[in-house]
Amino acid sequence: MNNRTHLAAGAYETKGGFRILAIPGSLREASQNRGLLRAAREVAPPGVEIELFHLGRIPLYDGDVESQGYPEAVRELHEAIRRADALLVATPEYNGSIPGVLKNALDWASRPRSSSALRHKPVALMGASAGRSRTANAQAHLRGVFDHTGSPLLSEPRVLVSGASGAFDADGNLLDLDVREQVRELVQALVDWVRVRPLETAVAGVA
Repeated sequence: MNNRTHLAAGAYETKGGFRILAIPGSLREASQNRGLLRAAREVAPPGVEIELFHLGRIPLYDGDVESQGYPEAVRELHEAIRRADALLVATPEYNGSIPGVLKNALDWASRPRSSSALRHKPVALMGASAGRSRTANAQAHLRGVFDHTGSPLLSEPRVLVSGASGAFDADGNLLDLDVREQVRELVQALVDWVRVRPLETAVAGVA
């Protein structure tokens, strides 16, 4: 199995063929949500490639900057989204909502609205938090954002990890076998859903 690493704003590691772009809502190297995405790569079915995108170099959204042309890191984000078959977002929950770094990246990715990289891009969500909400609030808010960007969302299964510190080691690696199985089921469901969506669209008569 070949792995490769790109060391840039859109640095990613890959595995396989069907392409999923994995976006963590935290910048920490030992982030538990990065750990969820690493686990997703480990349990992905054969033929599935998962790219882990790092948001650290994405600048704050500024319309004046946008009017002068997209920064390199933003162009890399747009390109990574466009070449993916689907997105897999793992988010923590900050103050009952979406981390600013993640919302900022999605704001950039949604521009320009007329040709947004997010439009029609299938998305699945998961999240880990030490809080009682299990990232339910953050995921609900993300669903609102993706509804606004025209990104279809996988409704089930849901992966919401509570008491996250007990499920991961100090480096953010996922230890909990039950959660690992939930992640595997989510990745498989996302792949299956994306593969049947063209058939569903054709049956519905949608262009």
